Amino acid sequence: MSDPLHPYLRPRRLRATPAMRRLVAETRLNAADFVLPMFVREGATEPVPIASMPGVVQHSLESLPAALTEAAAAGIGGVMLFGIPERKDAVGSGAADPDGILNVATRLAVKTVGDALVVQTDLCLDEFTDHGHCGVLDAAGRIDNDATLEIYRDMALAQAAAGSHLLGLSGMMDGQVAAVRDVLDSNGYADTAVLAYSAKYASGFYGPFREAVQSSLVGNRRSYQLDSANRREGLREIELDIAEGADIVMVKPAMSYLDVLADAAAVSSVPVWAYQVSGEYSMIEAAAANGWIDRERMIHETVLSIRRAGADVILTYFAIELAKSLAAGSSEW
Repeated sequence: MSDPLHPYLRPRRLRATPAMRRLVAETRLNAADFVLPMFVREGATEPVPIASMPGVVQHSLESLPAALTEAAAAGIGGVMLFGIPERKDAVGSGAADPDGILNVATRLAVKTVGDALVVQTDLCLDEFTDHGHCGVLDAAGRIDNDATLEIYRDMALAQAAAGSHLLGLSGMMDGQVAAVRDVLDSNGYADTAVLAYSAKYASGFYGPFREAVQSSLVGNRRSYQLDSANRREGLREIELDIAEGADIVMVKPAMSYLDVLADAAAVSSVPVWAYQVSGEYSMIEAAAANGWIDRERMIHETVLSIRRAGADVILTYFAIELAKSLAAGSSEW
């Protein structure tokens, strides 16, 4: 029997040096596992800083190519494009317009880096509606789920025609995956993939994003985004989207929903992604600016935790910075 003061089981042996810790690490980050969300603003002539997201901008069509080229050179996996129109209306008509800002930006992105990055597009109405909701409203001011699906189908065709490789269905309408998959397959876009924001929770972490897309939201989205109290419901949504034909499923936000992410990773037959959203980004930046945290260490630790919980790919505004750090050989932050 061992001496209690001199244990022979010593897990610390595997933590003794940086080289040993690197060798036995259970979770690793790779630049190809990151997707960079990018905002493109109609009418902008230069990048417009987003006050609540230091270091993130609304790109002009002129500044977008250089930013895309930088992303490709960093070796990340892809970009997710969000369009910010000059004009909005009740049905978000600019979203399905081939000459709308998102579709114009998509064509530009595919032309610039389409062979190096997976060009992804946000398929949702919230940036394009004057009321800021992800769907159209009925006469009583409620979200009309099925009327919204018809518009999503039009958006899907417009985005696929613009060259988007992957459509990000973020509106949380019932049946959205089936509706989009059907219209794509029926119109010669069988190779266009679908990313379902399956477990998208109504969250306070989206605050800075509302500034980023100049949201016109009136009210809230609790009637269609998931209740943050519900874990099983997230898994149910994921299973439904897979059954409807989703190629990839998503959990959003990431850090407060690692349990849902782990559940999804344990059962999903398709890749599971997660989105480190604007509020998660801004909290790190704000705390670091005040000297309260080690910024680089927190970036690494938070993204690593999302990967450890089961995310195959992570959407993060830190994507390029992380990729460059990994390329430089940073192993401990």
